Amino acid sequence: MKRLCTVAALALWVGNALAQSSPTASVTGSLIDSTTALPVPFATVAVRDAATLIAGVTTDSAGVFALPNLPLGSYTLTLSSVGYQARSQSLVLRADQPSVRLSGLRLRSESRTLGEVTVAAQKALIEEKGDRLVYNAEKDISNAGGSAADVLRKVPSLSLDLDGNIQMRGNSNIRVLINGKPSAMMARNLADALKQMPADNIKSVEVITSPGAKYDAEGAAGIINIITKKALQGFNGSIMASLGNLNRSTNTKLALKTKKIGFSLSANGYQFRNIREVQTTRTTLLAGQPLNYLFQRSTADNTGTGGYGELSLDYDPDSTSRINFSANAWGGYYPNNSTQINRLTDPSGAILQNFRNDIRFSNPYGNSQFDLGYTKTFQKRAGVATPAEFTLLTQYSRMPDNYFYDTDRYTLGENEQLSFRQHSTNYSRNKEYTFQADYTYPFLIRTGSDTTQLKLETGLKAIRRDIGSEYRVEESLDGQLPLVPDPSQSNDFDYNQRIVSGYTALRVETKQKWTLNLGARLERTFIDGNFLTTQTTLTNQYTNLIPSVTISKGLKTHTLKTSYTQRIQRPQLWFLNPWVNASDPRNLQTGNPYLDPELNHAVELGHSVTTKSNLSVNTAFYWRMTNNAIEYVRTVDEAGIALSKPQNIARRIAYGMNMNLSGQATKTWTLNGGLDVRYVDLNSPMLNQRNSGLVGNANISSTYKMPHNYTFQANGNFNSGWVNLQGKGSSFYWYGFALKREMMNKKASLTLGVNNPFNRGVSQRLRQSAPTFESDTRFFFVSRSARLAFEWRFGQMSSGGKQSRKVQNDDAGSR
Repeated sequence: MKRLCTVAALALWVGNALAQSSPTASVTGSLIDSTTALPVPFATVAVRDAATLIAGVTTDSAGVFALPNLPLGSYTLTLSSVGYQARSQSLVLRADQPSVRLSGLRLRSESRTLGEVTVAAQKALIEEKGDRLVYNAEKDISNAGGSAADVLRKVPSLSLDLDGNIQMRGNSNIRVLINGKPSAMMARNLADALKQMPADNIKSVEVITSPGAKYDAEGAAGIINIITKKALQGFNGSIMASLGNLNRSTNTKLALKTKKIGFSLSANGYQFRNIREVQTTRTTLLAGQPLNYLFQRSTADNTGTGGYGELSLDYDPDSTSRINFSANAWGGYYPNNSTQINRLTDPSGAILQNFRNDIRFSNPYGNSQFDLGYTKTFQKRAGVATPAEFTLLTQYSRMPDNYFYDTDRYTLGENEQLSFRQHSTNYSRNKEYTFQADYTYPFLIRTGSDTTQLKLETGLKAIRRDIGSEYRVEESLDGQLPLVPDPSQSNDFDYNQRIVSGYTALRVETKQKWTLNLGARLERTFIDGNFLTTQTTLTNQYTNLIPSVTISKGLKTHTLKTSYTQRIQRPQLWFLNPWVNASDPRNLQTGNPYLDPELNHAVELGHSVTTKSNLSVNTAFYWRMTNNAIEYVRTVDEAGIALSKPQNIARRIAYGMNMNLSGQATKTWTLNGGLDVRYVDLNSPMLNQRNSGLVGNANISSTYKMPHNYTFQANGNFNSGWVNLQGKGSSFYWYGFALKREMMNKKASLTLGVNNPFNRGVSQRLRQSAPTFESDTRFFFVSRSARLAFEWRFGQMSSGGKQSRKVQNDDAGSR
């Protein structure tokens, strides 16, 4: 064996020596469209000597190619690509010119007159991408004119209750990103934010249940990445407007892309209406015996208004570098006014309190965000699938998020009169600074005739979050003016969070269809909090080492996958803000600045298969255990006043199965469906409470392409309810239909959509119990809606070009 290795080494040395003794030359260059001057990606470049092929390569996404180590001589260079006329030219390689550069080689478009062709095949609505599940929202015509909440109701593995609160496989601690980067809007109050984002802006939704080490460790349940529609190359744009009884919106997009500069601008405005009725009966308990009974009935009808705008600018100094800048802003006004009847009685039936509470609640919100990044792509090496890449990214965001309410309390009876007034203000903010550097290095390992593709990823990241809340309360105990400040309900709160992290990840792909993703991420967190008014402080710091591993094996049309990862969930602003929302005097809500982070362990075993008939089936079995789980916990005092506050409740375990099917029954008819069933167990020894149960959700969608450019779609969703530490919610369902007509040579479309046309609304029931209370709440949300949306697209579009990199807090360092 030793002698054999020596001979092999000698042969390799001799081969290298012979290769070095024969002079060679290299040829590099780029291809562009002769009309648009845009790059021609994935074109074939070949060097020939008479009928013999000497070397060949394809251009990358920027139209660039490289042919190294060519023997000297006279050749013919041929260039070809689908849709272009082939081109040939002579090529002479001489010893005195070892490097030949051919920049801007032009290919002419191949113009042909074709007969009418009907394309019936459709992109799948649901796609399995290995490490993520993708819902192609732009292919779902029923989304036109709706909101992001309407879109996410149809995404497999996700469930939304009637108020828009979202869960992934039964866990509500989710990171929601916009185009791979965090949005302060999504961190404020996720349910409200989803209602306020127009569905017309959404291209697709990615669900990542087992993120790797490259991803930030935040998001105990996983990551949802909402991809918005982006213009392609050239000059193009669109205008869209929709009208409906519950949703209205208008938006426009413009984009210009030249060889070196890209510019895009988008803006939209929207309105959404929320009509609901809520009725609650609650019994206050002391040592298991009733103390009093509360009956509440409230009605609300509110319309929120807002807008969104984004500007982006890209500059390519050369074919391997890009500098990108973007700025976006959200803003709007969300009222939550209601009228509420309250009646409190003792066990004998005597009335203790009987009053009407008129609530005027407003939430003017906003968010501005700025991204600046630099990307350097290195020359692609022979045999390696992708080039090495370095990115340097920065981000700054600022989110003022304010809450104001006024309440007027009237006694009920023969002489109704104003008996109490309260005015509360909460000015809250969240400033975030991020710096990030990532490096990706792909390489090969050859073992005999086998080749293994590897990719090493490493990076560093630093985040600073400055959170603040200033809240004041003024009130009148007899309802008369002036209002008097209440110092006991006023304070100023500062909260600073600093996170420093680094990661290393390795991806291995073999010809035998084995894939291994192995990585580790180290994060160090520093927290400082200060109640300025009461001079109370809090400090904390902790270190988390987050491992992750995913192994998959391809077997013909089947793929098997298993994974393990950890996740942490740091408390967000919504959980931390100590301001007390007392707009409903019988049900107070507040945050908890002393929360600890969650630590989540996740194991998943998956299988996917695509049949010859194009049916795709994806199945996953999963287990998740969360320590220090954060849940809203309600306590009721002897006066019958409830306080809801997030607390670390100890442990949450979920065992589940998720299945998604997608396929085409015929060339014009597609069917998609998803099912998620899980057993949830929550246990809190500290609170002496435990709750468990089997829950799940299912969805189905069908699309049929009809003649004359019509498309019809129907969809339905069923949710069995949910389980939390103190209660269970009942089931509900949602369904809708949509009809779309393409017109003006498919440059425009008109879509009519209806939701729940045969039901005025959706009802749900929530029953809760604890040592201090038992309650039964019935919700009714008006959901019958109709929308008519018109879109017009103009300009010319072409694909290709490089993708700008941006900071992705709680997600990948770069994409």
